Amino acid sequence: MKRYAYYLSCINESMTKEVDRSIDLWQKDLGIELVKLHESTCCGGSNLDYVSPKHFALVNARNIAYAEKMGLDLVVSCNTCLMTIRTAKKKLDESPELKQEVNELLKKEGLEYHGTSEVRHLLWVLIDDVGLETIRQKVKVPLKDYRIAPFYGCHILRPSSVLGKDNPLDPSSLDLLIEALGGETIPYEHKNRCCGFHTLLVAEQESLNVAGEALEEALRLKADFIVTPCPLCHTVLDGYQAKALKQAGIKSSIPVFHLSEMVGLALGYNAKQLGIKRHIVS
Repeated sequence: MKRYAYYLSCINESMTKEVDRSIDLWQKDLGIELVKLHESTCCGGSNLDYVSPKHFALVNARNIAYAEKMGLDLVVSCNTCLMTIRTAKKKLDESPELKQEVNELLKKEGLEYHGTSEVRHLLWVLIDDVGLETIRQKVKVPLKDYRIAPFYGCHILRPSSVLGKDNPLDPSSLDLLIEALGGETIPYEHKNRCCGFHTLLVAEQESLNVAGEALEEALRLKADFIVTPCPLCHTVLDGYQAKALKQAGIKSSIPVFHLSEMVGLALGYNAKQLGIKRHIVS
């Protein structure tokens, strides 16, 4: 059993609880254990770094330090948490002065940031540690009847200097996982585009235009559903889908699944167990 420290992201603790619910069902089926870090705090999204760089470094050094205390890598299931925490780690590892300053503060909690734990996305763990061949062998209900549009989201791809797993222009990891689960991927041009989440509250029309374009392409290519490894992308593509398609003049809909739900379906769990009924789009 491979063990990881699992970062509890704000979005999954509040709006998209079905992500962690579904992971809890199947993690041991694939030989992994995600130990929840209840001591962790919000990563600051993509905003705290601009407001207070030192608080940004401190908060995320603390999150990583808890994983290091357990001797485990830190695994996340939110793209923005991934980008944010990895950005903080890069800054800490490249600045001995910042690292020393942060560690002086962490001493108060009996913590120290070393930089030894990697920060990884659940998708990467499935590809690199569990392995596609093992996943194929574990599939109980192949997704062979489904045409699936993979939507990666920005923050698992860019900036590549911080992330570096996939080619941001032509990512493949999610496609490979879909195929291992028996599904058919479609040549989906929007798979590496932005969902619009981070501009939703300040420029709703522009944000919904972006989401509407992604939804329109999936519908036009007759995808059965969209799958994303990011709960923020899911929030826009599912929760704001009706508004985005109405704005685009499209009278239709398409289900949007979380990565963890898609894996769960292929491993034999049903929609009720996985929490799929929490979605806005049926």
